[in-house]
Amino acid sequence: MDFVRNFPCISIMLCLFAGIISSGLRGRAAMIVNAGLLVINTALSACTLVYTLALGESFVYVMGQFPAPWGNEIRAGVLEALMALFFCIIMLLSLLGGRHKLLEGVEKGKLYLYYVLMDLLLSSLLALVYTNDMFTAYVFVEINTISACGLIMIRQNGRTIEAAVRYMIMSLLGSGMLLLGLCMLYDLTGHLLMSNIQESVALIVAEGKYTIPLIISIVLMSVGLCIKSALFPFHAWLPDAYGYSTVSSAAVLSSLVSKGYIFLLIKIIYRVIGFEIYRDSRIIDILFVFGLMGMIFGSLSAIRENDIRRMIAFSSVAQIGYIYMGFGMGTEAGMTASVFHILSHAATKSLLFIAAVGLTDVSGRNRQFIELTGSGYRNRWAGAAFTVGSLAMVGVPMFSGFISKLLFSQAAVQNHAKMLPALIVLGVSTILNAIYFMKTVIRIYTPVENTSYPSLTCKDMPLYAVVLAAFIILNMTLGVSSQPVVDMIRQGLAMFA
Repeated sequence: MDFVRNFPCISIMLCLFAGIISSGLRGRAAMIVNAGLLVINTALSACTLVYTLALGESFVYVMGQFPAPWGNEIRAGVLEALMALFFCIIMLLSLLGGRHKLLEGVEKGKLYLYYVLMDLLLSSLLALVYTNDMFTAYVFVEINTISACGLIMIRQNGRTIEAAVRYMIMSLLGSGMLLLGLCMLYDLTGHLLMSNIQESVALIVAEGKYTIPLIISIVLMSVGLCIKSALFPFHAWLPDAYGYSTVSSAAVLSSLVSKGYIFLLIKIIYRVIGFEIYRDSRIIDILFVFGLMGMIFGSLSAIRENDIRRMIAFSSVAQIGYIYMGFGMGTEAGMTASVFHILSHAATKSLLFIAAVGLTDVSGRNRQFIELTGSGYRNRWAGAAFTVGSLAMVGVPMFSGFISKLLFSQAAVQNHAKMLPALIVLGVSTILNAIYFMKTVIRIYTPVENTSYPSLTCKDMPLYAVVLAAFIILNMTLGVSSQPVVDMIRQGLAMFA
């Protein structure tokens, strides 16, 4: 069983090698390599999760057998393995669900490049999840940024190029702040491995030295990752990036890319700075305020949209606000709720983007709400899937979003200082979510007479229907059988601490 300790490293290396191999293949062959890679990495991540659950503690894999401070390390625990497994599943389903639309947005001669970028993106996500070295994390943050930017602009039209430029500018700003903070932290501690940094930070705080440089370092790293994960008010690049890229790209970008940065911030909070030190720095109060603002203003922007994909994109701003609100509570319950919402949002947002393209396909490929009238009848699988995703976003029982909001409510009640604003904004945000999602559901199920738009059944697109069914099952599993997942999150956070 100890051979399982090699699986995190193998997962990352497989992604890098798959990207190299795919660069010399034709589009279909690159697609097969990518699908095989995702299946293998899903199995490896599942084995790692089972192993860490049985082990009851995290383990460290030393790269090249050189110990700290010269060597590099990978660290795997329950939370890392759970996140890696979830990332692989979501990416696999997103690529399969949007495969039938890929050639409409990507030139056939560039199809292999699309899968190269996906392979590199997966490698960066897994590295951010598993790495125990801050500089390695920064390197893969940049790989993540370049891959995501390539996935946005690969359609080669005016909208996507503009969106990619805006995304790159904001991402580079965030990366620069992250690097500055990391350099200051390295100057203060002399270490790059997370565990070693935490020991040095604890000593600095105990001695009362270099307090201001330490706070500045924490602020720079936190704000940098907030910018890259599109926390309000740093979200201006998000609607165009998600709204005009290919459907698979939109599903992956909205569900996984921002979550990789958020997961890195969780590691910084717990394993680099230390949870108590980070909480006492009062930075969490700023994250709490911006999280609440994102929940409201993201929803208001979504209500004003008349384009279904841009509406879903603006909804992501609100949902990211939920995650940072949980961080801002500064409690274990708040962090648990935020991590669960990362999983819930990833499963639901991919479902919504994949379902939305099925609705637009039977509406003359129009994305305006007026043209989507009755589309739920013309494509029943897409209509049912979009309804499930909408109910989850609103927080209806039996769906994953309900568990998220329940956990956030429980966390708010345990924090008397922040209980009132958290519960009020949570309630208002839920109402706003219901307005724009239920409005869309009513629109797609409003009967329309004498339509010239075609209808589609699962026989016309069997793989698409299977993917939607898998997303629905995943979402309802998180909603009905959430306790094992919550227990794993708590166990993983305890291993972090």
